Amino acid sequence: MSQWQTLLHTYQATLSEQGDEVITVAEHDSQTCIVPLVHNKAISILGPEAEKFLQGQLSCDMSDVSDLGSRLGAHCNIKGGMLALYRVISTEGGFWLRTHQDMLEGGLKNLKKYIMFSKAEAEDQSDNIIGFGLIGPGASTLVEKLFDKVPSETDKAIHAGNKIAIKVPGDRYELWLPVAEAEEALTQLTRLAPLGTTQEWVLAEIQAGIPDLRSATLETFIPQMTNLQALKGVSFTKGCYTGQEIVTRLQHRGKLTKPMYLAQVKTDKLPNAGDQLHSINKNNVGQVVLASWSDEGEAILLAVINKAQADEHAIHLTDTLGPELQLQPLPYELDPELFLSKR
Repeated sequence: MSQWQTLLHTYQATLSEQGDEVITVAEHDSQTCIVPLVHNKAISILGPEAEKFLQGQLSCDMSDVSDLGSRLGAHCNIKGGMLALYRVISTEGGFWLRTHQDMLEGGLKNLKKYIMFSKAEAEDQSDNIIGFGLIGPGASTLVEKLFDKVPSETDKAIHAGNKIAIKVPGDRYELWLPVAEAEEALTQLTRLAPLGTTQEWVLAEIQAGIPDLRSATLETFIPQMTNLQALKGVSFTKGCYTGQEIVTRLQHRGKLTKPMYLAQVKTDKLPNAGDQLHSINKNNVGQVVLASWSDEGEAILLAVINKAQADEHAIHLTDTLGPELQLQPLPYELDPELFLSKR
């Protein structure tokens, strides 16, 4: 057990056997909580050409990252399929790439394929950097406790020494800092709010319409299929990057047939990323991106679904007669031009 995990146990947090989820915490009724982001890890890209290197690899515009402090960004293969999905964070000397731990090893390997030609280095920072998710109506007060100010714009990051706080959609912030500073930060924060579970954070991500990748969905989606352009995680003006030709062709000359939907469903088993979805007359019309339980005991999920099927038919889990998804409005607008043929 790591020193970090031992510290969380002193706050009555129970972790999964793999240590990648906070399963239970001390009982509380607070609407604001602090979620240890044990399911996320960070890669560092440091060096004088770090920005130039990432500009040629990721879907986001790195000048936005440098100006705001953070953006979502995908690393794609040459066919536009997403190899990794990162929150890119500007830091001293370069950038941190926050990703789900399932994606860390493969993501680092793919970055290292190309970085040898740049004056920059890619390193696994799992043992050095940890994160907290601050969520709820009092989340801004928690940020102010450590930073004396609060970022007000989505993707805006602020710094206090080695600590970084980023505003993310909803009443939420991500806080990233060296492991050595975690105990002191947690001591200060837990005077104001209790710990929360990984499920609470993932649920909030889903409700905000923010996608993520898992090993089961690796290289399955191009960025627009997960609405990444609506979250400013894709730039269509930045120039070339790996997979850019396919991504840009869809935007300007193609038609998006499979966008990402928000849905809820009554089921006894939580769907897994990559699970197939079905309509009454056709199998495999979509795939689950992420899922979590709601407070009411229903599964809330993001799923990439064939739009024609979703418009005309009920969508089901497991088989054509399985539990029916109830599609919900997304918290952002999708450009209707994406769904029109441009030929």
